[in-house]
Amino acid sequence: MSNEHDKLGSESAEEALRTIVEGFQRFRDEVFPQQEELFKKLAHEQKPRAMFITCADSRIVPELITQSSPGDLFVTRNVGNVVPPYGQMNGGVSTAIEFAVMALGVHHIIICGHSDCGAMKAVLDPQTLERMPTVKAWLRHAEVAKIVVQENCGCANHETLEVLTEENVVAQLDHLRTHPSVAARLASGQLFIHGWVYDIETSVIKAYDAEQGRFRPIGDGPLPMATPRPRYLSE
Repeated sequence: MSNEHDKLGSESAEEALRTIVEGFQRFRDEVFPQQEELFKKLAHEQKPRAMFITCADSRIVPELITQSSPGDLFVTRNVGNVVPPYGQMNGGVSTAIEFAVMALGVHHIIICGHSDCGAMKAVLDPQTLERMPTVKAWLRHAEVAKIVVQENCGCANHETLEVLTEENVVAQLDHLRTHPSVAARLASGQLFIHGWVYDIETSVIKAYDAEQGRFRPIGDGPLPMATPRPRYLSE
């Protein structure tokens, strides 16, 4: 029985890889020729419009939901769309932020959470992470959002995940502002930060409105902004 199960698992794995390879072949033969000029330009430089920090969840495709082309977004993905505070873990996320701001000169950084987030479910039920110690350690950066919800939100159980997802985006925006490169350009009005939550089922994106202290759907009035007021406006 075990051998039969292993055989089925192996066939499924081979099929998954074959699908990916076939997708590349379609890209090379059909898509690439239609955009060859774009790729020639991108071969020597990148000037992304924004940095997009989001979850590693396979259902979230930043270029798809924003209808962006190659070269438009500088994307960083990780479990829970986490941004560690500066100095605590100067790893991939911190490095990417510094590079995006200082080397690429992006003017916008978007932190995007999403509905049905497995990372947020794990924050609510940490016992599920006992066999995943590195994930557990990583998600400590979302602990502040959990405490905020526990101490301030009297929401029903079915609403807790949605509220936590939003609070986690707010928490990561706060962490983002501790990075020196970000803080300096926020102060001078050269950088704008945004907090979004994308609903997989409906395609609705809610954005954090710092002035109102709540999330509002994009398209409902002026675009909600999470950016603090600049203190040193450039001439």
